[in-house]
Amino acid sequence: MKTWRPLLALVMSLVIAFSLVASIQFTKNDSLSFSPSPPDLSSHFRLLMVPAFSSQPFFEDALKEAQPPLITNSTRAQVYDFIVANPGVHFRGICTGLSIAIGAAEFHLGVLRKAGLISFVKDGKYKRFFASKTFSTRDMKLISLLRHETVREILKKLSSENRISHSALASCLSMTSQGLTWQMNRLKEERVIEEKVDGIKVTYSINQILLQDLPKLILMCEP
Repeated sequence: MKTWRPLLALVMSLVIAFSLVASIQFTKNDSLSFSPSPPDLSSHFRLLMVPAFSSQPFFEDALKEAQPPLITNSTRAQVYDFIVANPGVHFRGICTGLSIAIGAAEFHLGVLRKAGLISFVKDGKYKRFFASKTFSTRDMKLISLLRHETVREILKKLSSENRISHSALASCLSMTSQGLTWQMNRLKEERVIEEKVDGIKVTYSINQILLQDLPKLILMCEP
């Protein structure tokens, strides 16, 4: 019996030692892995936002009344379809054509733009809208010009003539020479027309690159 006591004491010492080492290692690992996260205060803020005397249903009704009425998706579809049918239409044209409020038009145009369904080009003070990936940048600029009645009439006349003089064009369109000069300078800047000067005689013609596509774009922009 006496011979087992030292052996038993040794085994118990080893068990206690291993337990102590394991406990220290666990405590060390636990302290390293612990990363305190900030307390979630959202619930406290939500509680502060609700008056003590208000019931939850009453608060939800108040929120609904404070928010602007949502616009149905069918209106958004109408805006998109209108742009498809009237490429180059400007913002006011959309509001007038669909009889919708300015705020509603702005909301839906914003959604359609973020979705990548429409794009626009600047035309002076106007933004002219197009269905995305339907027209080239060149065609969008040309359509924007054709949306102006005077420009459209000038280009209609030029597309039916190989070349026409400044005076003859002004006479056909019942325009003053100064007024026509202003319009033609703009079209020259956009590289839509070509001008030829022979002494005091000035003649115009359509840029050859545009001759093929111009007639169908003019027809598209007719009211």
